[in-house]
Amino acid sequence: MSQTLAPAKFTPYVADQQSPPELTLRALVVGSLLGVVFGASSVYLALRVGLTVSASVPIAVISITLFRAFSRALGGRASILENCVVQTTGSAGESIAAGVAFTLPALVLLGFELDWTRTLLLSLCGGVLGVLMMIPLRRYLIVKEHGTLTYPEGTACAEVLVAGEERGTQAGLVFTGLFVGLAFKLVTAVHRLWSGVPEFHIPGLKASKVACDISPELLGVGYIIGYRSSAVMVGGGLLSWLVLIPAIALFGDGRAAPLFPATTLIADMSPDDLWGRYIRYIGAGAVAAGGIINLIKAMPTILDSFRASFRDLRLTGAGGPDNRPRTERDIPISVVLGGSLLLTLFMSFLPQLRAVPGLGVAVISALAILVFGFFFSVVSSRITGELGSSSNPVSGMAIATLMGTCLVFILFGWTGHAYTAAALSIGTVVCIASSNAGTTSQDLKTSFIVGGTPWKQQVAIIVGVVTSVLVIGLTIQALNRNNRSVQEAAYDVVLQATAGETQQGLDGLSYGVARAGGLDVIPDGTYLVDESGRVRYRLQEGIGSDKAPAPQATLMSLVIKGILTQQLPWGLVLLGVFTSILMEIIGVPALAFAVGMYLPLESTTPIFLGGLARKAVDLRRGDEAESDAGPGVLYSSGLVAGGSIMGLAASFLNYPSETVAALAKTLAFGREFLPAGVGFAAFCGIAYLTYRTAIRTERGT
Repeated sequence: MSQTLAPAKFTPYVADQQSPPELTLRALVVGSLLGVVFGASSVYLALRVGLTVSASVPIAVISITLFRAFSRALGGRASILENCVVQTTGSAGESIAAGVAFTLPALVLLGFELDWTRTLLLSLCGGVLGVLMMIPLRRYLIVKEHGTLTYPEGTACAEVLVAGEERGTQAGLVFTGLFVGLAFKLVTAVHRLWSGVPEFHIPGLKASKVACDISPELLGVGYIIGYRSSAVMVGGGLLSWLVLIPAIALFGDGRAAPLFPATTLIADMSPDDLWGRYIRYIGAGAVAAGGIINLIKAMPTILDSFRASFRDLRLTGAGGPDNRPRTERDIPISVVLGGSLLLTLFMSFLPQLRAVPGLGVAVISALAILVFGFFFSVVSSRITGELGSSSNPVSGMAIATLMGTCLVFILFGWTGHAYTAAALSIGTVVCIASSNAGTTSQDLKTSFIVGGTPWKQQVAIIVGVVTSVLVIGLTIQALNRNNRSVQEAAYDVVLQATAGETQQGLDGLSYGVARAGGLDVIPDGTYLVDESGRVRYRLQEGIGSDKAPAPQATLMSLVIKGILTQQLPWGLVLLGVFTSILMEIIGVPALAFAVGMYLPLESTTPIFLGGLARKAVDLRRGDEAESDAGPGVLYSSGLVAGGSIMGLAASFLNYPSETVAALAKTLAFGREFLPAGVGFAAFCGIAYLTYRTAIRTERGT
């Protein structure tokens, strides 16, 4: 395989003269189904901890296994190019899920309704835009820069496909990890045999808390991203929960009045309250600054890539008959330009992208999306090629887009809460486009190495986009609806209830549902009102709760609201900004540290344990680190998929239904039956099992 991937004289695995089956119906169907599964699990993961992991390698492994195990039922064994189409189609689900879950849930936090139609239309526009932007760039970024831009996940996926073609696969590792993740999540989140988040308070340190969410999917994420990134993330969490929160509690203990933006005394706040009222603003500033710093650092690369890409566009736009080899044929540039024009017209008529009525404003918004989308698609592809998908600052690009959009809105006088949804929708399309452009680049690199036909891979990606967007919006809505809770609320406010929507209150009576946003007298959110419209309870949506904190989306809502409504505590935000700058000065990756500051500590500690397991494996192996297609990574990918799928299924046990409530009560037979330490010990056992799997498999025992 090393000779195949040698950049000096490259030869694809399947020669141009060969034409094995590739873009077949069965490959598209299998890829779409796997894309739906991994897309739904990626939504769950993104709403939990604000990040996702590449799904290409596990999808490729599962594809090879399925076609071998069910070759007769599926019409025979698949070719390597068919398996490549499967992983290409399926990987679109993960990339679309990341772009959607990082941005659109902010609508709920701003007091708007997150409807399925908006999610579907914006996801479709962003996903297709990301593919179209990458087609004219393929020859330069993927082909001419081969050997310079490695696209690690794409290269690892090619290694898996070639190994499966020649020697079989290690699919058992993915499936073993998947079943372990399912089983552990089952006894933790469904049967509740032990506490899912054991915590410890340090004696003598006021308001301190160390906790660990014992979720196998978070452990798997930590192993995949490695020790360095996981250690930096947990370092940011320790700063927030063992330094900043205790400091606020210590110095604010004697205050006789609330400290803005909180409305209660610091002495009466728990560590979680202090995090919600103060630390999340510091973390938001740190994440925003970290994302922008990453963009600034990548600017020389961006400019070089743009110059080279425009030079290459002149070559791909030349007319004449297409006599190029099979492995060099893209979707024609005329189709790309025509598709981009049609997409622009389509977006111009979308009401979700209009700040004010009028076709002219809508066209300007659509053109702005094209400009931002093309710019950040190149950025995303280039960074992904150098550092991999996990280091791609998609959220930073979304923040930059939101800031630019909001500043344009301010120039036109479009300020206030009413314009936040339009600004967020524009940023959402760009975020999804840049996310999908990075994933598309990885898939095109895989296809280039194994000898696939570019235009067939590009069609497969578009098919994956169309099928995945149908499910991703439903998944977000399910997580939001099924994790709702009703809370007491003391606001003397009258709101207009949404027609036809009701919810049961704590007193057992039925109330109307009303949404508030941009009002000084009541926080943004969802409320239960009586027949006269008076607020009786607050409906805590699933998004923003401890089940789905949606850290990236929360950040987006803070940025938009802070700029358009001037309701942001800038002092706290600037503390975070300068913290990121300081981290960058001393050589610590600012964005990873900032994400750790922003997330609850219980979310970063299991990621760190996964990183420790990866570090132990690398120490055991010596100088040769485990590859992105190594046994530990495959096993961890299974943990991520299994834990996320069961976590998503467990969320339905919170659905407000008598039947489901009875089922949940029956399943939770062991709640608090065992002490939290037992669950944590079992969780550490999974980390050790991951380590042993990587070592034992590498040694061939």
